[in-house]
Amino acid sequence: MKKAVKAISLVLTVAAVLAGCGKDSGGTEAVSTKNAEGRYDPVLTIRIAKQLDENTGRYGEGEDINKNPMVDLAVEKLGIKMETILLGGDAGNYDTKLRLALTGSEELPDVFPVYGTQMIADMIESGKVKAIDEDIEKYMPDRLKEIYDKYPQTFYPVIKDGKTYGIACTPFLTEGQVMIIRQDWLDKLGLKAPTTLDEFEEVIRAFTEQDPDGNGKKDTYGFTYAGDSIYNTGWVADPVILFSANAGKHYPGSWQEDENGQLVYGSIHEGNKKTLERMAQWHANGWIFQEAAATGAWDAMMQFTEGKAGIFIGRPWAIGSVRDVETVCPEAVIKAYPNILQDSGEPAYQGAQINDGWLMFNKDFNNMEAFFTYYDWIYDAAFGTGDFKYGYLEGYDYDIVGDTVVYDSKLFDPPVTDPFMPGKSTVLKNTPSIDTMQPYMDVSTGITPETSAQIKAAADFKASPDMAGGYVVAGEHKDELLPNLFNGEPTATMKKKWEQLQTMEKQIYTNIIYGKEPIDAFDKFVEEWKSQGGDQITQEVNEWYQSVK
Repeated sequence: MKKAVKAISLVLTVAAVLAGCGKDSGGTEAVSTKNAEGRYDPVLTIRIAKQLDENTGRYGEGEDINKNPMVDLAVEKLGIKMETILLGGDAGNYDTKLRLALTGSEELPDVFPVYGTQMIADMIESGKVKAIDEDIEKYMPDRLKEIYDKYPQTFYPVIKDGKTYGIACTPFLTEGQVMIIRQDWLDKLGLKAPTTLDEFEEVIRAFTEQDPDGNGKKDTYGFTYAGDSIYNTGWVADPVILFSANAGKHYPGSWQEDENGQLVYGSIHEGNKKTLERMAQWHANGWIFQEAAATGAWDAMMQFTEGKAGIFIGRPWAIGSVRDVETVCPEAVIKAYPNILQDSGEPAYQGAQINDGWLMFNKDFNNMEAFFTYYDWIYDAAFGTGDFKYGYLEGYDYDIVGDTVVYDSKLFDPPVTDPFMPGKSTVLKNTPSIDTMQPYMDVSTGITPETSAQIKAAADFKASPDMAGGYVVAGEHKDELLPNLFNGEPTATMKKKWEQLQTMEKQIYTNIIYGKEPIDAFDKFVEEWKSQGGDQITQEVNEWYQSVK
């Protein structure tokens, strides 16, 4: 594979040269044309696939996935009907159905999201998806090209032999994680929020041993986290900053560049051994969640919500999810803080997601102009322009009560419970975003909100100032977010060995923390990881990296 470069126009230019100048990317002649009002006439149908998000809300009477206000509005405004012909529930169910479509057992939609790099590779190998280089150049609006320019690495998984076979779903940098702390516990014990690993240890010890809730019982501890994966959830109950405090950017589960520009796997970095040694001590002392190894992110978060743990790490929206602690403990006060630093003063890094899957296109789909018309239209809500200045549909994802735009459905007129969410009912699983942190940072400076994102941020500052403040904290530290630099198809050795290596990694990390193995077992793990396929995988990962960066 030839090198792809770091701007969309250059990516497309190079890809076109490599693919052979003048070759068609799959055909873009439309079967319907726009009328004078810019609407397709007759109505043009685009068949799509969806993984249904559990937070889509409830359909109204007589509504369903293909008959609802968002589908109807696209027909009315654009003359484009989005028809879902493949619908999956959870990720596994969706992937199974998509693979059936790939093999011919089901119909392959015109446009469909793909969430795994192996599936992308299989789609390209099948010859059933189209290269879209010329379509992007010709039909993608400039404002969308500017977004994709910021995240060129999102193209890496869908580039094959110089051709581009898809686009990332709404590329943007996810909000970073913050430390969410029981401020009332800090105040009672005369403590400040920790800024280093040593201070973190001091706080979690005090939260465990000094009865911060004042009930005279030993029923609290310092820190809750999830350890059922590889100690890197990427969103909530994530302990990764504790590892980064010693390992820098080489935290568990991530591929990052070393000083020579080579990708190395973080979990084998010596710095993580230091954190494991500390966590083993904390676990033995009862200062951290004792059942983390068998607990997922949501259940670990509940330890904070139930008033048991004093520190929880997660994205700012998680503050809203743990507000129930105020019901369990009426005196509870929660506050978001920046993550701890390395001893050197450098930040402790964390993972970042820059897209949620990729959109791919049936080789026989000939309406790419219509697709990009629709895709740009649903982005109006993110830009606060066009039909969607405040949101998608009044009375659904927002309402205007008097002269005020409100986003909490309980404050609608009339109030709505579990409303249909139009932003989750497009070709995408989630509402398009540009930068979830910046609007909160803008509003915090005192500006008059203008865009829908700023108006919503201002509303959040009134309804949940601690959550809004969390977004500001996250935004001020967005440079600490490090996307995984390996996002390609699993390498040949990965397909054979990665599951085994991941099991080995999870086992040794857990055993050390739980005191079942001595800290020196980490060194043996590193040796075995390398000899049992890790070194070969590292070589293959770097061969891929050199081919795309």
